[in-house]
Amino acid sequence: MTGFDQLHPALQHHIVNSLGWRELRPFQEEVTDPLLAGRHAVILAPTAGGKTEAAFFPLASRMLAEDWQGLSLLYICPIRALLNSLETRLQRYCSLLGRRVALWHGDVKPGARRAILREPPDCLLTTPESLELMLVSERIDPTALFARLQAVIIDELHAFAGDDRGWHLLSVLERITALAGRELQRVGLSATVGNPEQLLDWLAGSCKGERFVYRPPDQEQAPADVKLDHVGTIANAALVISRLHRGEKRLVFTDSRARAEQLGAELRKLGVETFVTHSSLSHQQRREAEAAFASRSNCVIVATSVLELGIDVGDLDRVIQIDAPATVSSFLQRMGRTGRRPGTQRNCLFLATSEDAVLRAAALIELFQQGYVEPIEPPAEPWHILAQQIMALTLQEGGLGRSRWRHWIGRMPGFAAMPSQRIDELIDWMGEKQILFEEAGILSMGREGERAYGHRHYMDLLSVFTAPPLFTVLYGRQELGFVDELSFLTKRDEPTVLLLGGRPWRITHIDWPRRIAHVEAAEANGRSRWSGRGQELSFHLAQAIKRILMGEGHAPHWSRRATQAIDEIRAGFSWLAPHSTAAVMDSDERATWWTFAGSLANAALASAITGMGVEQVSHDSLSVTMRCTSAQELTSLLEAVRNLEPMQFRPVVDEQAVEGLKFSECLPETVALRVVEERLADVNAVARVVAEPVRAVR
Repeated sequence: MTGFDQLHPALQHHIVNSLGWRELRPFQEEVTDPLLAGRHAVILAPTAGGKTEAAFFPLASRMLAEDWQGLSLLYICPIRALLNSLETRLQRYCSLLGRRVALWHGDVKPGARRAILREPPDCLLTTPESLELMLVSERIDPTALFARLQAVIIDELHAFAGDDRGWHLLSVLERITALAGRELQRVGLSATVGNPEQLLDWLAGSCKGERFVYRPPDQEQAPADVKLDHVGTIANAALVISRLHRGEKRLVFTDSRARAEQLGAELRKLGVETFVTHSSLSHQQRREAEAAFASRSNCVIVATSVLELGIDVGDLDRVIQIDAPATVSSFLQRMGRTGRRPGTQRNCLFLATSEDAVLRAAALIELFQQGYVEPIEPPAEPWHILAQQIMALTLQEGGLGRSRWRHWIGRMPGFAAMPSQRIDELIDWMGEKQILFEEAGILSMGREGERAYGHRHYMDLLSVFTAPPLFTVLYGRQELGFVDELSFLTKRDEPTVLLLGGRPWRITHIDWPRRIAHVEAAEANGRSRWSGRGQELSFHLAQAIKRILMGEGHAPHWSRRATQAIDEIRAGFSWLAPHSTAAVMDSDERATWWTFAGSLANAALASAITGMGVEQVSHDSLSVTMRCTSAQELTSLLEAVRNLEPMQFRPVVDEQAVEGLKFSECLPETVALRVVEERLADVNAVARVVAEPVRAVR
């Protein structure tokens, strides 16, 4: 019996007669049986590959066969735009079956919310933050609302699992499960995950039910058309885009809002019908641009990562990437927008505007061709999320027994591993700071908790994430770009020097609350023309860059200009060798240790070297630079570093850096610092680097 044959007859009828489908896709057939059996699942399939239907149809079939009534299915997405995009499609499916779907997020009007509460839909599209609002609001009875809930679909699961929103999501699901009084079937959807089995264990958490992972067989993935060109400037990129693939619909990704606007302006100058979308535009402006793009053919839309998730902008002909994203996963999400129509092929053209970008792109493509995708690692030590959840539970329950939080969220994996004594110490500390108030063993919001999160401010309590950890770099009033906070997170005696736009800039002041770094011009240091500064890179991507630099051949997907640029960069690194790192004396008093270890590992190595009394230590994704007067001194120093104990390779975090950790004020300073330190550690990468011999290069 096929998966289609197992679906409810009414659903079968409408799939064929109303939707006009002759059959389910092969992977939809394969996941139907385990989902009908109630298994928890992670389903991997390309962007726009039919994951929504793969999950929704079996659960809708269960809804009909088992006569689910009331709110029985949640569909959770990381962003509102994706929910808006899905509403029309799921509304049609539900209406065909005599069921209803509704939308609830921050843009939904109060009248629509009241209608949902009066007559709950069968399926609710929402975000974790909106779910928690329903749990803590005095105007909502969450027990009545969620009493009949049966299953949850989490779309773009990878977007949750890699940061604190994932821990928040799991906590909210635990609380809703307790209200429903039954184990909820959890189904996660994603296009790109390197470790789906581990991700499913994380998603299912304390659930006891059987589990199932679907990942597409290698043979199901048709070859992709990937090319790399080196164009040098945004203006040249616009010229290439204007001349290539005329008459086709092209989606161009760039990784900053300023560059998206710049490219959009350059394309319009060349007479190309162009739309721009990014997070700084209003919701209405973005919707209008995306809708206009979806209805046209010969046009370009320039986007930041806001279009990386599965928002529907119609069938695409081409994806073009300016420079390179930082991960293979992100690249696959973007390229997966293409190749949806029969007879078409997934494709991506990289247009690099700098030497470092062309090398990053070449390394990223190599990892992709090897089949590598980054594993999703939930952030370590979510103590601040526990503090947030305890506060939210005091609001939900109108007072919480000191140990009662365990009933609601104690089995959530991120909290279950925490020592009970340390949790009690955290609650005591929050009480001492008047964030919590305890009387007769009952916790409620204290004076400081009310001031920060009560009444008018409680929406801040429901959002566990701050702005992305990027700092705007300002030279006077001129915006130079954005850098990751790792660029200056660790303590240093000397001012930090950044490289942006091919020029070095010395940081003069960091405005942590506003996430702004003020800089002044600095003199360049270093031997190589290409320093590797800029994006914060992983160990695997840094190692791929090293392999590109050591190579001699030319990949067939490199253009003539890309080949020439890479050859010129390679000429400056002729001293590289496999299975070793390299120590280079750049000048009489400066030396560079080329580790190719990635940002996190190099930050830890730089901290260890600073702790040994070395001056002027800095790092990037590929190297650590320091003050050193001779090759012999450098060799002795690095040998001493390689003999350090593993615990000595930990970044020393600036106390102000914890301000970027939401709810850090609810933690003792030592705990908050430890959370940040744990999240900046890349123990495996450090171990691999220090295990390799160091070659001295003169």
